[in-house]
Amino acid sequence: MRTKHLLFIAGVMLLTAGCSGSGNKPAADGQRLCVGDDIAVTQTQYGLVQGYILDDVYTYLGIPYGAPTGGANRFMPPQAPEKWDGIRPAMFYGNDAPQAHDNKWGNNSSTFTDHWNYYDFSEDCLNLNVWTPAPDGKKRPVLVWMHGGGFSSGNSIEQDGYHGANLARSGDIVFVSVNHRLNVFGFSDLSSAKDPALATSGNVGVMDLVAALKWVHDNIANFGGDPGNVTIMGQSGGGAKVCDVIAMPSSAGLVHKAVGLSGNATSAADPTASSAIGAAILKTVKGDVKKLQQMPWEEYYELANRVAAQVGTGNMMGGFAPVADGKVLPSGDFYADKNAASAKVPLLLCTTSSEFSLSKENVQLEAISFEDAVKMVRDSFGQPKAEEALKALQEAFPDKKPIELINLMVANRANVLATADSKYAQGGAPVYLALFDYNAPLFGGRIRAFHCSDISYWFRNTDLMVTHTGGGSEPRGVSDQMSAALLAFMRTGNPNCDELPEWPAYTPEDAPTMIFDVESRMVNAPDRKALSLMEPFNPWAMMRAAPAAE
Repeated sequence: MRTKHLLFIAGVMLLTAGCSGSGNKPAADGQRLCVGDDIAVTQTQYGLVQGYILDDVYTYLGIPYGAPTGGANRFMPPQAPEKWDGIRPAMFYGNDAPQAHDNKWGNNSSTFTDHWNYYDFSEDCLNLNVWTPAPDGKKRPVLVWMHGGGFSSGNSIEQDGYHGANLARSGDIVFVSVNHRLNVFGFSDLSSAKDPALATSGNVGVMDLVAALKWVHDNIANFGGDPGNVTIMGQSGGGAKVCDVIAMPSSAGLVHKAVGLSGNATSAADPTASSAIGAAILKTVKGDVKKLQQMPWEEYYELANRVAAQVGTGNMMGGFAPVADGKVLPSGDFYADKNAASAKVPLLLCTTSSEFSLSKENVQLEAISFEDAVKMVRDSFGQPKAEEALKALQEAFPDKKPIELINLMVANRANVLATADSKYAQGGAPVYLALFDYNAPLFGGRIRAFHCSDISYWFRNTDLMVTHTGGGSEPRGVSDQMSAALLAFMRTGNPNCDELPEWPAYTPEDAPTMIFDVESRMVNAPDRKALSLMEPFNPWAMMRAAPAAE
């Protein structure tokens, strides 16, 4: 039986190669899509899946890596999906994790710029997508993308820039993107309950990510990937997830390189705060966890968030984020243990120069004077040494306008530098630091290097996500540099490549930073002086309309 099974799989692999199923051979006129009964059929440990071939990339969407998380599985560690008979279609994205979705498209300009992609919401949300040049047994580097949205929202294809086909095709890699539990479903800390099965309930959302990595380890070879060369990458909340995952003992051997964009972390949330919220949630049902598990997800979502608001969330993101429980995640600094598996994982960190692009929808700020910029930073952002700090940034970035200096200050690299310092001190593997500074010619040049804008450049999607880039040759040239660095890093743990100047590994003394632009350049510690003059502040707390210039 085993021999027959292997012969069948080999036959499936042969049929997928070349898009040559009956009636599905590419036509002479350049047929782009191949889909049919014997096209792109690939084996997983749970059953066969069928995708399609588009522009020479095999695409598989919505593959389950875990069982549904509702009912008795709510708050519990991820469970394996049930095996299936026959061939399971994998041609469209799986369900998104439950989250707030009312008025998500309410801002007309932001909707145009980001045009969020959301589909059905369900607790049957443990699914992933795979883009590969071919399911041919070749050992290609694998990239696993962890979406942004903090720990509360988002999905594996939230933006068009998340598409993996272009990087898979041009870089000869396998691209995987993942959905997982979020917010109250991923991070309700009910560890104060009597049931020991709930001991890790505050971290099941990141445990899902490790379950996805285990699926990659066990299955990606069938898709042409190398389970021994896996890079995890995420942006914003996804960048923090990357740091969480490499710190988790359970990820040892599953992750070999890591990239965090505009998000990072050196520790998880205080379990005292998370368990207080969890205890208050339990109190609403007199400790009967089954009642919480049997509620419709919308009802539990409302209840948990209401209770968290009453209890107070402290410094936690909405009260629901990964918890420093000492089991799933370390109770202290993620990188304190020099013998941890994370010490072997090279880390690349990148932020953007204008995370919030304050003048994009406030054109008055574009013409703000240096004097008014000082007043705005001092009064609105609580910086008594605003003038000295802005002058320090002006010295480092002499071509920047006052509004761009404000953007640099609010983008505030203090946290990413702290993460780089901590990982460097751990030893064992290098850290690399970058700053994305390309300004696409959109919105009168006011779009700048905003939060999320760099994603399309890393993944060669500048002609796909044109509302972030404008499309065309110039952003494509920036993308050529960044994607080449990413591919080099995936293969070797070192981002140096022919397309860029020499990129030294990070040291706290020099803080070498690759600045991505039309002509990328290496600069040491460009904002060190400015940061030394600034009072600590959380720029994310300032994500609101900027005050108008007087």
